[in-house]
Amino acid sequence: MANIKNVAQHAGVSITTVSHVVNGTRFVSEAARLRVEEAVRELGYVPSAVARSLKHNSTRTFGMVIPNNSNPYFAEIIRGVEDRCFAAGYNVILCNSNDDPKRQASYLRVLAEKRIDGLVFVATGSDAVVRATLGDIRMPLVLLDREVAGMTNSDLVEVNHTVGGEIATRHLLELGHPRVACISGPPGLSPSSQRRAGWVQALEVAGVERKENDLARGDFTARGGYLAMQTLLKRKPRPTAVFVCNDLMAFGALTAAREADISVPEQLSIVGFDDIDLAAFSAPPLTTIAQPKLQIGTLAAELLLERVESNRSEGRRVILDPQLKVRDSTARYQPIKTKP
Repeated sequence: MANIKNVAQHAGVSITTVSHVVNGTRFVSEAARLRVEEAVRELGYVPSAVARSLKHNSTRTFGMVIPNNSNPYFAEIIRGVEDRCFAAGYNVILCNSNDDPKRQASYLRVLAEKRIDGLVFVATGSDAVVRATLGDIRMPLVLLDREVAGMTNSDLVEVNHTVGGEIATRHLLELGHPRVACISGPPGLSPSSQRRAGWVQALEVAGVERKENDLARGDFTARGGYLAMQTLLKRKPRPTAVFVCNDLMAFGALTAAREADISVPEQLSIVGFDDIDLAAFSAPPLTTIAQPKLQIGTLAAELLLERVESNRSEGRRVILDPQLKVRDSTARYQPIKTKP
């Protein structure tokens, strides 16, 4: 691979002249500039991004770490981040931690070595693990999707998960369902606990008794929702409706109901959370709590750009409102008629 010395020799100029042409740092005669540009094309010379970052103290590159790239929820968020950053002249390096805190820590070290200018981060692991992992990170940071206790100097963009859980549960209660169960996400994750808290609050406000076995835990995957729904369907009496704390688990829950020969929504209503694209095309189409995913990604990028360009140090919180998208997986409760 050609280096700057090869370009200088090929063009018959000094290395300093090549540097000025490539970086646009000083006037160079038209004849010399044309020779350098021709040499760059012929030799396929690519300037060193690391060297340029050392000179300009910026790589114009951001990092983004997400916990699971197989979850469609993150796709639109990523698009919002990338589109806004690209428009501002920044590239984005995307890393998937695969819900593994060790892998997450490894990627953060790599990104730091790449001298990125800032980081958009969707955390994996407990708050204590995340704080320890980010402890040595000294760059503008925007947290997405979940708050991390103690990270007061970073920015945060998320929806109000508790309100989303309340809206979902209230919708089912307003349809007359006497027993609304919940499939939550993994313990220790704030979006899961906050959505579950919204379910609890809605039941308490409505004066509906909540039984301990009305809660089943999943893991934010379709299989986790499938297994959790199988557990709920074995309980007597079984729920008439279920709030599922994300759409992937709701898809698994729909499959479990179908295999048990339970019709949705005639015999069981289901509400998800996220409104990923596939939610409108499930069977039946899924009623869900919609997050403004593209807006979340765009806002995260704008906050990061603001921090980089203004050197703002204090953290900002942007909490967005979720909305109910009613489709065909929920219906008014119809008591089962018994034969006389």
